[in-house]
Amino acid sequence: MVSSLSAYALAAQISRVTTSPDNSPVVTKVEPPNWWLRLTPELLVLLSGRHLEATSVSCNLANLVVERTQATAGGNYLFVLLKLGAELKSGTAVCRITTPEGMTSFELPLATRAQTIRKFQGLTPADVVYLIMPDRFANGDPANDEPAEAPGAHDRAKARAYHGGDLRGIREHLDYLKDLGVTTLWLTPIVKNGATEDYHGYGAVDLYAVEPHLGTLRDYQELVAAAHQRQMKIVFDIVPNHVGPKNPWAAKPPLPEWFHGTVQHHMNSSAPVSGSFYGQGENQRHDLFEALVDPHAPPRLWRNLTEGWFVDLLPDMNTENPVVAQYLLQNAIWWAEASGLDGFRVDTFPYVSRQFWARWHAGLRRIYPQLTTIGEVFHPDASVTSFFAGGQKRYDGIDTGVSTLFDYPMYFVLRDVLLNGAPAGRIADVLRHDSLYPRPQELVTFFGNHDVTRFASAKGSSAARLKLAFALTLTLRGIPELYYGDEIGMPGGGDPDNRRDFPGGWREDTKNAFTEEGRTREQQEIFAYVQALLRLRHEHTALSGGRLWHLFSDEASYVFMRATEEERVMVILQNSPQAREFRFTLADTDAQNAARVSRLFGEAHAELAGKEIHIRAPGESVSIFSLE
Repeated sequence: MVSSLSAYALAAQISRVTTSPDNSPVVTKVEPPNWWLRLTPELLVLLSGRHLEATSVSCNLANLVVERTQATAGGNYLFVLLKLGAELKSGTAVCRITTPEGMTSFELPLATRAQTIRKFQGLTPADVVYLIMPDRFANGDPANDEPAEAPGAHDRAKARAYHGGDLRGIREHLDYLKDLGVTTLWLTPIVKNGATEDYHGYGAVDLYAVEPHLGTLRDYQELVAAAHQRQMKIVFDIVPNHVGPKNPWAAKPPLPEWFHGTVQHHMNSSAPVSGSFYGQGENQRHDLFEALVDPHAPPRLWRNLTEGWFVDLLPDMNTENPVVAQYLLQNAIWWAEASGLDGFRVDTFPYVSRQFWARWHAGLRRIYPQLTTIGEVFHPDASVTSFFAGGQKRYDGIDTGVSTLFDYPMYFVLRDVLLNGAPAGRIADVLRHDSLYPRPQELVTFFGNHDVTRFASAKGSSAARLKLAFALTLTLRGIPELYYGDEIGMPGGGDPDNRRDFPGGWREDTKNAFTEEGRTREQQEIFAYVQALLRLRHEHTALSGGRLWHLFSDEASYVFMRATEEERVMVILQNSPQAREFRFTLADTDAQNAARVSRLFGEAHAELAGKEIHIRAPGESVSIFSLE
């Protein structure tokens, strides 16, 4: 039996290049590099190389049948469709390629699937996600700071260079994250990138390789296994929408229709819709998301979104092409099977056709029914974001199949309320739109990520305001997501300043915020606050799984309850700087017969008088009570 790890090592050996003065065929790359038995009935293999105009392809293993081949791009690529019979046994398939000019072969290791226990678990509202940019978290292996193939890429003094953080560094700090109280790690993309400034991971040049600055496939597998041993989960950041401009495909695609357009001629995904179209001023613009969700809009109004190159630079995958679609599905399956990951964060979700998402999710779910996918729909309007939610069909009759979405409408409102003085009741207004989602309790709530200014550095912020952001994110309905370093109040402006190194992740750092002794007084105060909230959330399941009820809402305060059959927990936000007293009724809620109220967290006071409750809350505070 060949394990997935040893299979990958074997597959790496096939990249040898046959030097030949003539037109003999040469294979330089095989994608996928290995596969598993009884995982899929067929496998589309993409070979890269030279002179691959095959007249025949045959493999040495019984029950492995070559169904179809197609040479493209003047023989630089060869597609081989393989049928994997039910009786196929593990081993390394050696497949011979015959062309008019000669012969060559490629190897494809085929392994029995490993046990799936503690793998592909998916997320629930009981989870708390922690977003890490691996290059900026911790340097566990200085030897990979500057790989031989990327000289000059590493420089901590440059904000857009690689800084040396890696997968081993994350694994070495899992106990810190476990102690904090998070359950799930979301890593920005770990696939191989091409530019010296692609530390972020969104400029892929090889969808089947780990970025060498971050480590190896083995490092990733060991990280996933170590997390699972601690009852933690891993979310993989996947980007079917585009690849990086330095990807070899950009200059020489495997098929003419591999991308939407070419380097020289393509649409721009950022092109807006004129504001006058929807009755607003000529100087105003509607983004393409709004046109896409409009059932009356012709495709010409939104086609730039789904076929344009992201930021007019990143080659846009033609996901309508069935060959591209199969390649991308197989890539997702390969990463899941090779590592045992628990979910996918899906980048630029609206930029890809909804038909593709429906088929991609159907293919994934046939193998991994529990796997969670989280779609990124960067928009403040719930009527727009909800259009992309899975579990429903909209005007086009398509269910995208995505498990859940990031709750960007809540993100925008939390920042507006906590930083800009917007009415606290705006939070209730966002929640009012939950009826638009099939599963609002699974939306991923957050107040910061790698694409926006750090909350601690935003105008109007303070340590007190940051605590309010944490308290609301960890008590409102949904699956909370925290951004690395926010738990110690890390500062940071716009990209790339919002992606600073975590203090203590490098041996040369003078301060180590991974330890209590290494934190400043303010850092420790915020850390302890977040840790206490996470502990409370774990101890009181109503805070993660309970139904949310509005209890009181106005300009300065928002009070809500999370209720299950076993318990009822009340959360009080007092947003203005001044303390205040107010009353409201519990009538017509699950707490209308409450006989006692006891404080679990914070400094507010609450007293029951029949079905009415009297609150005295300090300014800029969140307090949590049990209603019994």
